Amino acid sequence: MGRLSVNLCGIELDNPIIPASGTFGFGYEFNEYYDINKLGTFSFKGTTKEPRFGNPTPRIAETPSGMLNAVGLQNPGVEKVISEELPKLKECFHKPVMANISGFSIDEYTYVCEKLDKEEQVGWLEVNISCPNVHGGGMSFGTDYKCAAEVTKAVKAVTTKPVIMKLSPNVTDIVSIAKACEDAGADAISLINTVMSMRIDLRTKKPLLKNVTGGLSGPAVFPLAVRMVYQVAKAVNVPVIGLGGVSSAEDVIELMLAGATAVEVGAANLVEPYACMNIIDSLPEVMDKYGINNLTDIIGGAL
Repeated sequence: MGRLSVNLCGIELDNPIIPASGTFGFGYEFNEYYDINKLGTFSFKGTTKEPRFGNPTPRIAETPSGMLNAVGLQNPGVEKVISEELPKLKECFHKPVMANISGFSIDEYTYVCEKLDKEEQVGWLEVNISCPNVHGGGMSFGTDYKCAAEVTKAVKAVTTKPVIMKLSPNVTDIVSIAKACEDAGADAISLINTVMSMRIDLRTKKPLLKNVTGGLSGPAVFPLAVRMVYQVAKAVNVPVIGLGGVSSAEDVIELMLAGATAVEVGAANLVEPYACMNIIDSLPEVMDKYGINNLTDIIGGAL
């Protein structure tokens, strides 16, 4: 193992940097900019059972320290992801990929997970029970520990690969939900997703987003991510993946000290396509600055 290597649920990553779902497409789009095999892995676009057009526009808005989005899980549906997107990805990405799954019922979660679990390219299943931008599903499962456990248990019953439960920050007690997922069989926890927010256009006197509310991401949410990763890592015995406002190697090290085994990078990819590569390239220098020999040595160092 190299000094940047980490082990996530039994799979070794060359480095802990993982572009987050919804900010990296299906990967091959970014391969036009750089060799995406230099990443630890990436989480591909959130996938549902049926195709989704997503929410009406406008569905993205800038904020002073980040952005709002209410894209609404636009994706071609699991059948086309398997028949069209994964074959394109296989041509340029030669590592296990993280499949991100969303649903509007437990049956839908299990259907999509069972399908993607059979795909050789898929290394992990990241089950999103935290999306604040869709109605009638998603986050409703992630805001109640009983519902979160029920989804986890159902998905684990039909899969063989590591299941990562992606949690919502829009709750008062993140620890109880994380522990419920762990007790129901989750192999890892990822957090945080976006924070439900809104802006109003002073000229029109109406919400900027057609959906009214959207998810806030970017540097504004980073301190919240650090706090929640710390609390969850302290409470569970499974790996934690930290995300939320990460934009530098220093941010990565801070989240790992808080307890993260790996770190996802989201909104930064939308601002700078080379964001993840810049972080990977700068990690050794920043590690040297703070006297860190290997990243595995600092996981949970602040706990």
